[in-house]
Parts: sequence; C-alpha cells; structure tokens
Amino acid sequence: MGYKSRDGGNIVLILLHLLAVVLCAPRCDPGHEFLAKCTDMFLSYCDDMAYTQALFPNIVGHRTREEAELGTEYLLVSVVESLLNGECTPDIRMLGCSVLAPRCEKGQVMKPCRSSCEAVRKSCTHAFDAIEMAWPYFLDCDRFFVSDQEGCYDPLEDLRAEELEEVDSLDFLYAPMELPSTMIQFAYHSNAEMINIMKKTETRCSDIAKTYSIGRSVDGKELLVIEFSNNPGEHELLEPEVKYIGNMHGNEVLGRQLLIYLVQYLCSEYLMGNERIQTLINTTRIHILPSMNPDGYDLAVSGLQDSNTDDEEQVQRYDSWNIGRTNSENIDLNRNFPDLTSIAYSRRRHKGHRTDHIPIPDYYWFGKVAPETYAVMKWIRSIPFVLSANFHGGDLVVSYPYDLSKHPLERNMFSPAPDEQVFKLLARTYANAHPTMSNDTEWCGASRNSKGGIVNGAQWYSFAGGMQDFNYLHTNCFEVTVELGCDKFPAEEELYNSWQENKEALLTFIEAAHRGIKGLVQDENGNGIKGARVSVRGIRHDITTAENGDYWRLLAPGIHILTATAPGYTRAMKKVHLPARMTKAGRVDFVLQKAVLEPNTEYGDYDLPSMGTYERFDPYNHFERYTVADAGQNREERSETPWWWNYFASSGGAAPTWLLKNY
Repeated sequence: MGYKSRDGGNIVLILLHLLAVVLCAPRCDPGHEFLAKCTDMFLSYCDDMAYTQALFPNIVGHRTREEAELGTEYLLVSVVESLLNGECTPDIRMLGCSVLAPRCEKGQVMKPCRSSCEAVRKSCTHAFDAIEMAWPYFLDCDRFFVSDQEGCYDPLEDLRAEELEEVDSLDFLYAPMELPSTMIQFAYHSNAEMINIMKKTETRCSDIAKTYSIGRSVDGKELLVIEFSNNPGEHELLEPEVKYIGNMHGNEVLGRQLLIYLVQYLCSEYLMGNERIQTLINTTRIHILPSMNPDGYDLAVSGLQDSNTDDEEQVQRYDSWNIGRTNSENIDLNRNFPDLTSIAYSRRRHKGHRTDHIPIPDYYWFGKVAPETYAVMKWIRSIPFVLSANFHGGDLVVSYPYDLSKHPLERNMFSPAPDEQVFKLLARTYANAHPTMSNDTEWCGASRNSKGGIVNGAQWYSFAGGMQDFNYLHTNCFEVTVELGCDKFPAEEELYNSWQENKEALLTFIEAAHRGIKGLVQDENGNGIKGARVSVRGIRHDITTAENGDYWRLLAPGIHILTATAPGYTRAMKKVHLPARMTKAGRVDFVLQKAVLEPNTEYGDYDLPSMGTYERFDPYNHFERYTVADAGQNREERSETPWWWNYFASSGGAAPTWLLKNY
C-alpha cells in the first residue's frame, strides 16, 4: 500500500510539472532536468553551430525540437537577418540557437557564456531600437547565460576564429595598403534603415556622437537627431552650434540621403585621424536631422513605385512630382511656421524697430500646427543655434531670407533682411564650394533670377510661414535653403556623384559658423549675463547671449561698431575690424557695470498684448499631446503595431508582446 502511494505521488508530481511547462509564460524558467535528454540537432537555422546534439526541453521551456520550431523565438531567429538588414549576422542567430537548442554533452546541458551575450547586446541593441523592437527576452544575459566560473562555453567561438583567419589572410594579402576610406552604401534608405545607421554611428563613435529625439511625426515615426561634438550632449562655452535639416518635403529626398552619408563620413573620418574633421568636431557642435518628414518620404517612395508601373517615364515623373511633399495630415511643413515676416514688415516705420526675437503671436496656436513643425520649433528654441541649412530639391540654388515678399500683394520681389550681406556670404559659401551651382546656366526651375547660384527667397518665390524666416526672426540662428538639384527623387545610381558634388560644400558651410565674432558678456564679478543683447550699428537685428553669457555674431568683413546691453546694466561699446580673409571668429568680450534701470522702450518693444511675450510657447496647451510620452490611446496603439508586428502576431499562439518596447 505504501509503495502504491509513493508511486502515485511521483505520478502526481510529474503531471504537475508537465502542466507547469505547458502553462509557463515565455519569461519563466521551468527547470526540469529530470525530463531532459540529448537529441540530434535538426533545427535548420542552427545547423552551423559547433555541436551536433541539443538538449530538450530547452532553457526556455520548449519540450521538443518540434515545439521549438513552432515558437515565436525560433521564428525571430530565422528572420532576424532580414529584420536587421544583415546587421549583427550571424551573431544574434547563433546566440539564439545556443538558448533554443542548448548544447548537450554526455547527457548534460552546457550553458552559453554571459560575456558573449553582453558583447553582442552592447553592439546590437541599436539595431533592435531602429526597428522599435525590444531586446528578445530569451537573450537576457543574466537569466539564460552563465559566468565563466560556472563552466560556460562561447557559442561564437568558431565564428571568432573564422573572422581572425580572414583578417590574417587579408593582412597577408594587403598589408602594404592604408586603412580603407569611409564605407558608405550609396543607396536609398528606409526610415528604419536611416535610424539604424544613426544608432550604429552613435555606438561606433560614442566619444563624439549622440542621438536624441525631438518628437514624432503624425504617424508616430521618431524625429531623430544625431549630434557631433567632442563633448556630446553638452553646450560648451563659446562653441557654435550648427544644424542641418533634410527631407522637410517628403518627396525631396537627396538632402536626406546626403545627411545620412555625412553622418557616416564624419564618424569614420574622425576615427581615421582626418585633421580637418577632427578640428571641425572639436570646435563645433553639429546637429543633423536627416528627415523632418518621414511620413511624407514613405508616401513619396510608394508613389514612385506605383508610377513605375506606367510605361511612359515622363508621365510617371510628372504624376509623382508632389506625392509625399506634405506630411500625413496634408500640411506643407514649409508653410506651417509662424509668419513673423509680416510682423517685421508692419513695424518697419516704428522708431527703433528691430527684426529679432519676435514672439510667436497667440493667434498662431489656434491654427493647424503639425507635430513635426511643433517639434522643430521647440528644438530651435532650446539650443543657441548660430547657423543652419535646410535641404530641398527641384532646383539648383541657395536661397536666403526673406522668403515672404514685401510687395503689398506678395508678388515676387527682392526683399532683403537686415543681414543681407551676411546671408549672401553664407549662401555663396555653399554655392561656390559646389562644382556647378554657381554657374548661372545651371538653373532648372524658377531660379532664373539667381546670380552665382544664390537668390533672395522672396525674389525667387514668395511665400509665408517658411522655416528660414522663422529661424532668423525668432532666434539667433541664420538659416539658408539649399536646393540640391532639378530632380526631387534622383535615380539611385546618381547618389554617389551627388555626394561627391556636395561633400565639400557641406563641410565648408559648417566651418562658416566660425566667421564674424564671438565672446562673453559678463558683469563686474565675471558672471555671465544671460539674455544680454549684442547690436551692430546699421543692422536692425540683435542677437542675445546664451545661458552663461556667451554669444556668436556672424558678420561680413569690414569695420563694425558693437554695443552690448542688458536691463540693469550700463551699455558697453566697441569698434572691431574683421579682415576679408579672417578664418576664425574674432573674440570680443564685454563687461557691463550695474546701473539703475530706466524706462527704455527698447526692452518693452515686443510686449504687446496682441503678441504675447517671447517666452510664451503653446500658451493654451493646444499641442501638449505632441510632447507627453506614453499618454493616450493613440500612443499605446502606435507602440503595439510597428511594421513587423503582424508577421509575428499572425504566426499562431499567444501574441508575442515581449517583442514590443515599453509594453
């Protein structure tokens, strides 16, 4: 009787254990060694592992090889190369196989090394981030891998040996050769591929590169920026900040591609010791937003593919000319910024009027503001940018402010900004560094009024709500618009030549941030004065000091009278001479003495009730939803449905929510 009871107890234990295995969630560790046994390795995507027998049930609870093959984990292992665009191959697959088909020696499981897992995770996390996929739970380095002291093995050992053999053979064959030049794939990149490249660059050049998000598009795509600096993530005293923005119109794609190439080029050349690139990054903080309109880009790509089914090429290009220009809400982003130019024109006859730091009028917020526009405005306001370029397509010219004509009927008309000479200098900097842009016979659109490859925006094509006018009239930043060519969506085989034509201009323009003057505005105790104004006699456009009192003022060569002012301080004035061939910004510091603040209309000029004040941004919180993370049903739905989700969710069984980030 006792024997039967013991036997019945064992049966009950076994049944309970089997039930636990069946009901076990993907992240539990069943631990059922007494049921385990070695079987021949028949998993096709794991047949190149260094062993021939695997143990089942495996580490994550699959009881048999057949069950493992039907799991989402194995499905991911089988398609990960395609998902990650060939990156981290075959490392991720082999690491997954070491868990899903664990090595079996003499009836015992051999667990993979934690150090191998951690090395792969460090180098490959960005690839999963790029496609908005969580790091797979079964590759949890702490749970399913063990330390060297616990008797582990390296599942990538043979792979490392093969790589070393290849390197040795290459060293033997090509030892006399120098380091290879930058490896850039001159092809179009999807949004996921673009983000992947930026994240990979951040990892590769972690000492000088950092990515950050400024917001999301209508369809939830991340507006990702990468910055280059010798101290990424920090504003450094007296170091100018420069930004490049591409793909504002989704169907104008060359700028987007050039900026993706520039990101890779800056990283590689810095690592290879290129002195010019190292100097540029060590003295400048460079921000690159390759795509301001990723939704429009997707539409443009799909529109171009649809048009390619037509037999007549000319009809194709005409029909697809504007597909994807706007964002997903059909908003033209380069008409969506506050129209501050009209306000500047209305104040021209006011005594002492200025054209800088004009606040955003309250009525603007009652209109339709795109999330992409909102994100860029907040970005522009948060960093003391000095210089910027915005890349478009459809012509070959550099245009500069103003974009809105001063003509009463807004007809095309030469409408210069107070800094006309500076803008012409900046525009020529890019055009002259381009092999054909400055040739007056190269225009291909409406830029017939251009001269030497540059044109005043309003003289070329007048419109309100543009980004370059907003930069100039609302902040310290001087922005120009670069039209890169006649074809908005050039053939892929033309991308290499386009890069060669624009590479020098891209670098030279960034270097232009070091023209003019820079310095500190301080009080008598050496403390920086934030928000002090630096004025130039004869130019009705002031710039203001940053957080610690530093400033940058782009100027053309010549003699200039400068004045520094701040509420509660006396004025200080200096005369400077900037030689024509000066390559670095001149240092001009000011020390302001405390004084009794007297009524001065200069400081209250913009505080009109109808205008609001400069610090008022989205005062009624109409668009707060653009910046609140993980709030609202729309965001939850968006995070659960990345482009690859349906492939895994439709494979049968429970939905693999462990693939979703922030679930």
